Parts: sequence; C-alpha cells; structure tokens
Amino acid sequence: MQPRQLRWETLAALRTSSKGQLSYCRHWLQDEDILEGCMSPLVLSPYSGWVLDRVIGQSAQEIAPSRSSTPKESTPCTNQSSSLEKITSASCQDSPPLSSTEPSETKYSVTDFAYTLTTQGNEDLSLLEMDQEVFPAVLPSKVTEVEGCIRMYEEMHRLKGKEGLRQRQEQQEQMVRAVYDLASEQLKRFDELKELKQHQEFQDLQEVMEKSSKEAQGQQEKLKEEHRHRAKVLNLKLREAEQQRQRQEELERLRKEEGQERLRRLYSIQEEVLQLNQQIDPNYRHKDLPRIDLSAYSNRGNQICGLVSGLIRTTSERGFPTQVDVANTERALQEMRGLISSMQQEIAAAVEEKRRRDEEEERQKQKELLKKEQMKAQTPAPAQRSGGKQQKEGLQVKAEESTMQWYQQLQDAAEQCVASFSGISNCKDNNEVKKIKTDLQKAATIPVSQISRIAGSQLREIFDKINNLLSGKSVQSGGRTVSVTQHPQGLDFVYYKLAEKFVNQGEEEVASHRDAAFPIAVVASGIWEIHPRVGDLFLAHLHKKCPYSVPFYPSLKEGTSMEEYQRMLGYQVKDSKMEEQDHFLKRMSGMIRLYAAIIQLRWPYGNKHGTHPHGLNHGWRWLAQMLNMEPLADVTATLLFDFLEVCGNALMKQYQVQFWKMMLLIREDYFPRIEAITSSGQMGSLMRFKQFLEECLQQKEIPLPKGALQSSFWRS
Repeated sequence: MQPRQLRWETLAALRTSSKGQLSYCRHWLQDEDILEGCMSPLVLSPYSGWVLDRVIGQSAQEIAPSRSSTPKESTPCTNQSSSLEKITSASCQDSPPLSSTEPSETKYSVTDFAYTLTTQGNEDLSLLEMDQEVFPAVLPSKVTEVEGCIRMYEEMHRLKGKEGLRQRQEQQEQMVRAVYDLASEQLKRFDELKELKQHQEFQDLQEVMEKSSKEAQGQQEKLKEEHRHRAKVLNLKLREAEQQRQRQEELERLRKEEGQERLRRLYSIQEEVLQLNQQIDPNYRHKDLPRIDLSAYSNRGNQICGLVSGLIRTTSERGFPTQVDVANTERALQEMRGLISSMQQEIAAAVEEKRRRDEEEERQKQKELLKKEQMKAQTPAPAQRSGGKQQKEGLQVKAEESTMQWYQQLQDAAEQCVASFSGISNCKDNNEVKKIKTDLQKAATIPVSQISRIAGSQLREIFDKINNLLSGKSVQSGGRTVSVTQHPQGLDFVYYKLAEKFVNQGEEEVASHRDAAFPIAVVASGIWEIHPRVGDLFLAHLHKKCPYSVPFYPSLKEGTSMEEYQRMLGYQVKDSKMEEQDHFLKRMSGMIRLYAAIIQLRWPYGNKHGTHPHGLNHGWRWLAQMLNMEPLADVTATLLFDFLEVCGNALMKQYQVQFWKMMLLIREDYFPRIEAITSSGQMGSLMRFKQFLEECLQQKEIPLPKGALQSSFWRS
C-alpha cells in the first residue's frame, strides 16, 4: 500500500512539472516516415551512382594513354587533381567510404561519392606523378558540374523534404484541428444530450415528487379527516363515558351517603339498645320486692343486643346496611323499649301487689300472732330455692368482681411499667438514648420472631438469648453488643416490649399457623417462670387486645364513642370502619390458642420441682366463667372450640370426672343458648364446635392437639 501511494505522488508531481504540462501528438507514429526522410542522410539515386562509375572509368582510361605526353601537361593535371582533392575533401570529412555497385542495387550518399572521388583521385594522382601525365582540362569542369548537380540535388531534395514536411505538418495541423473541432462538436452534443437527459430526469423526478406530494397531501387530508371523525366519535364516547362516570359517581355518592346515614342510624340504635339493656339488672332486688325476678328480661335484652351487634357486623362486611337492616334494628329497638316498659309495669304491679299484701297482713297481724314466727321462718327458704333456680336459668352479663379486680390490677401494673421507662421512650432529641432504645427493642423482639418448629436446639438458643438479656448479661443483636444495663430504664422497657411481642405473635403468627402456638408458648412459659413480671405484662396485653381471655364483655359507658367501644371489644377500627368479622375471629382465635398452650406447657429445662406460674387451674377458671356468662353469637363458639381443642386433653387428665360433667353441661345447657342467638350466616363455627363436642363425648377422649411438641423434638 505504501509504494503504490508513492507512485501516485510521483505521477502527480510529474503532471505538475513544466514538461508534464506540454501537449504531445498522440498519433506521431503515423507521420514517422516524414520525419525519417528529413533526419536521414542524403542518398543519391542508383542512376547517379551508375553515372559516377562511368565518369570515373572514362577518366582513368584517358589518363593511361596520356602517360607519354609532355611534362608540361602534368602541371595542370596536378593542379586539377589538387583542386579536385580540395573539393572532395571538403565534402567527405568524417564519412565512411562507399563502394560502387550496380546502379540498380546501390544507393550513394554525397559523402560516399566524395570519398570515392578522393580515393580514386589520389590513385590517379599517384599515377600521374609516376607517369607525369596531366588530366585533360575538361575533368575539373565535369567534376564540378557533377558536384554542383549533386549539391543542387541535395538542396532540391532538402527543400522538397522541407516542403513535404511543411505540407505534412499543415495537413497534420488541419487534421488535428478538424479532429479537435469534431471532438469539440461531439463533446458539445454530448454535453447537450447529457444536459437534456438530466433536465428530462429532473422533470420526471419533479413530476414524480409532485405526484407523490399530491398523493401524500391527499392521504394526509384523508387521514386528517379520519382523525377528525375518530376524534369526534371518541370525544362523544368520552363525553358519554364521563357523563356515565359522573352519574355513577353521583349514584355511588348518594348510595354511600345513604349507607353512611343508615349505618349511623344502626349505631345510634345499637347505642340506645345497649343503654336500655343496662337498665335491666338481673341482680336487681327491690327493697320491698325480694322475690321479683328480672332474669328473663335480662336474657331477652342480651339476645336483642347480640342480634343487633351481629346484624351490624354482617352489614359492615357487605359494605353498607340496607333499609331492611335498618327496619330490623328498629324493630329490635321497639322490642327492647317494649321489654323495658313491660319490666317497669311488672315492677309497678309487683309493688302495688306488695302494698296490698302488706295492708292485708297488717289487718291480720293481730289475728295471726302465733303463726307469725312460722311465716318468718318459712319465708326465706322458698326465697332461697327460688333464687338458686334463677341463678341457674339466668346467666351473668358481667364478670365476677374478683376477676375484674385482677384484670384492673394487671392493667395498672402495665401502665406503671410504661411510666417507669418514659425517659427512654420519649427520647426524641437524644440520639444516644434513641440508639439504645432501638437496640434493646430489636434484641427483645427479633428472637421471638425467630421461634419455630425447626429444632429443639434452636429453640433453646433463643430461650437462652432472651433469658440472658433479661438477666442483665450482654447479648449480640445485629452485630452489636446489647445489655439492659446500658440505661437505668432498659429492663422495664425490655419487659414491656417482650410481653407485647409474645401477644403479637399469637395475634398474627398463631392466627395464620395454628401449630406455631406450642413453640411460642413453651418459650413464653419458661421466661414467665424465671421472670414473673413478663407474665403479668403478657396477661395485661392479652386482656387489652382480647377481653374474652379474662373473660368479660366490656359495657358501653356514657360518653364513650362507638369506635372506642368497638376497640374495647377487641375490634380493629381504621378510618371509622370496623374490621371484618372473619379477620376479627381469626385474631381472637390465635390469642386464645396461645393462652391455652401456655397454661399447659412448661420449659423442659427449668426447675422440675417448681409450679407453673399460670397453670391449668387458670384454664379451668376461664372455662367456668365463660359458661357462666351469656354467649355471644359467633364469638363464644369459636373461642370455646379453640380453647378445648388446644387445652382439652390436659384439662381432661387433670380434672377427669369434673371435666366430663362440664362437657355435658356445655352440650345440654350452654350449646342451645349459643344456637338460639346464632344467625344462619354464622353457623360455621357453631357446627365445628358441635361436631367436636359430639366426637369427644362419644369417644370419651379429648385428642392431643395437632402440632404439640413431642419428646423427640427436644433431641433435634
């Protein structure tokens, strides 16, 4: 590639040189004969050679006979010979000799001719010198004439050649000019033809472009027209859709407003029903009417409250209540009002009847002095029998006083614990304390989240980590060393957060995976046994989130909003909307299952001789108090089923005959009460509970709960 580039550069340099810019004839080979005739030496014709040979021959013959002539004649001959020598020498310098041949075969040049004359002249002169003979006087004139002829011939031939060369040059110039003119004309025609062709092509291209432009414009106009048409149709559709959407939104808004109004109406009716129900006290004893029984009114009032609450929950799950729901609740309200009116009338009639009896007794007082002592002795016995029968037929609405005191003590202890670590919880400006708080919370809650059924060794590591943290030892959490001694309020903070996390695991993890209750419960039971304060805080959190674990039903107090009352019942309320009933029951079930697992499990590596901090006796107490309270639709059946499924086997082994008596009581007496207040849409939990009761009573056995930890688990 490099040499080729150099050759091109050399050719470009030669082309730009002075000689490279000269014009050369491209057809010089055709006129080469003309130049050759001018440049070749002059040549005599064969005839001239023949004449020269004859002349020289005759001269030699004439010289030979004249050898005998007088010496006077030698002088002119010598002179003549010398003159001839001078003539020939002038014309034949530096020329090769030419031998004479036949005229038809030999060509003679002027130099050859002169050389021949000179050579022969020299020979003749030598002969003349020997013989002292003189050439005739006529010889120099002939030589001169021949030489002149030769000179003339040479001149003529030169002039003729020059003329021929000039003519040929003129002819060549004319031919070149003609060819140049022809080429110029052809080039002009070619340029004109090319220009014409380009013009035609340009016109054709312009016509094609104009045609395509017109077609494109037409297509564009057509597309614009179609676009305008489609845009018009689309705008109409969009306008119709927007109008339809606005109508739908307006209808939806009206429906929501009506639904909200009906829902508010239902809440107001429920509030009024609950307030009216509070006026019915089954334990009410009039000072003048010791025998009056209001349990029937209380039972019916509780049933009406349960129906209204169930109706509200059902309608909340559907979205908004209908007019039929409002009518049903209004009928329930009217029935409750009628119930209150009937109760008041009965009380008034009983008071009036008592007054009449008192007056009659006062009149007969004097007559029956002897029987007065008997009447005083016999009157309490029927009253006591009647009161015992009433207590069996009419169940409680409120929990026992001792239970409520225990509940309140736990809540007060939790509030005191929160107040004790207020310094660490309200550390918005202190970054160091905030960091300690975050580390302690992670160290307390992350191990609880890691509890699983994978292996007993892993469960023991988690237990040891939590126990070490509560014992004041340093533990590793998130790559950092954490200890409750880093802050004076750290231990109370960890107690509270750990108990809260255990309850949250029951609410979330156990609710989703029922068998997760047992590993969480065994760790919580072991921590509770070593650190009793964690157990008290656990119960406080559990009772607050699930009041049915006490058990008690919170009453609606005056001044309490409906949302706050729903939260007291355990519901989650967000944006004035109560959670769905299925989700509520799932959470309650998870917490009751965790509680039932805790009261029967102990940490296997703890004190073997110690007692359970919250054992089966609390489970028996909870079950007895649940059966002494009025059932709630959907809730009571679900919680009893979950509790007995998890803890029934342990209670059966502990209480044996008493337990089976309670199971019979549930089936014969309590289950019909639950069935009476359960609507058709809430029969799922009731049927599961019924099937469980029948199978257990038929087999005389409560099976072990699914997911219970076996002894092999602790060896893994």
